[in-house]
Amino acid sequence: MPAKTLYSVHPSVAYTQKIIANLKTRTGRTIDEWVTFVKKEGPTTEVDRRGWLKDTHKLGTNYAWWIAERAEGKGGDEDNPDAYLRQAPKYVEEMFAGKRAALKPIYDALLKVGLATGKDVKACPCKTIVPLYREHVFAEIKPATNTRIDLGLALGADPQRLPARIEPVKGSKGNRITHRVAITKLEDVDAFVERWLKAAYERD
Repeated sequence: MPAKTLYSVHPSVAYTQKIIANLKTRTGRTIDEWVTFVKKEGPTTEVDRRGWLKDTHKLGTNYAWWIAERAEGKGGDEDNPDAYLRQAPKYVEEMFAGKRAALKPIYDALLKVGLATGKDVKACPCKTIVPLYREHVFAEIKPATNTRIDLGLALGADPQRLPARIEPVKGSKGNRITHRVAITKLEDVDAFVERWLKAAYERD
């Protein structure tokens, strides 16, 4: 079991577990049987294995990626809660590496405020964003540039007068995250941010 962490298992893990559990029924092999088969009969590179699984064996893109990754000794966090929780901090480390390292203290402050919004809040990192969940995603922390984090908020499409700091997200139709607040310095993580995080949380 991973050490105590700020993060929770992403909801997609349970969904993926169900899909992989049905792999034997759908294709005649379990994921482990596919990995063994690929290593014995398939091409030697991960990219070629993906194409081979899709073209020759008619597997879907997700199946092909998962099998090819595991044949390389990678992956596994998609359907394993413990593996995901071990990987989650690494997603964050990579997200704020290099030129974005200066954004990490801002991220830490936003995460602290987000988790304090309610006892049932869960932070579930992905490779490029850290969504915050209640029943659904109500906010997300995203390094948008090397100097700016966008705090996305699920405030809905209902017409309302919003403060100038809250901007609509372009192309948000159909997405839960409809607005954002640009954060460029620690001082931006203020009472205003707390208030609107709470608004998004309560809306869920």
